[in-house]
Amino acid sequence: LQKLIHLLQATDDPLIQEQALITLSNSAAFSVNQDIIRNLDGLSVIGGMLSNCTPKVKEKALNALNNLSMNIKNQEEIQVFITQVCRTVESVPLNSDVQLAGLRLLTNMSVTSDYHQKMINSIPCFLHLLSEGTERTQIQVLKVLVNLSANPAMTRHLLRAQV
Repeated sequence: LQKLIHLLQATDDPLIQEQALITLSNSAAFSVNQDIIRNLDGLSVIGGMLSNCTPKVKEKALNALNNLSMNIKNQEEIQVFITQVCRTVESVPLNSDVQLAGLRLLTNMSVTSDYHQKMINSIPCFLHLLSEGTERTQIQVLKVLVNLSANPAMTRHLLRAQV
């Protein structure tokens, strides 16, 4: 895992970055590896890939963070990327794999109300995706909206959103 994280930092080759992220994502299926990746500062390295201009790299970084977000301690570190993930979901092509990967991560990060405030500005986007997206996109958006709606503090923001 340490070598993969170092490789991710050391290379500019999108194909190598993509493969390293896939391997880290698969490794994150095991909770012990989730802790190891966090302790090796892997979350910030993977999060740094979110600004990569190659869509496949960005998608694989979102998938890796999604798998790593199943751990509460990891969520505490991943939450710094929520605003960036929301901007990504808003700016990438409708129904793209990157958009779906971002929505899946936001779904996991919104299971508890700890980070709902960071998603408020994206509610109009979520509602737009709900009306314009494909069924896959709509399902992912609904999961985020259901999680947000479980928080009474979000009611006003959800009902006042301009679409």
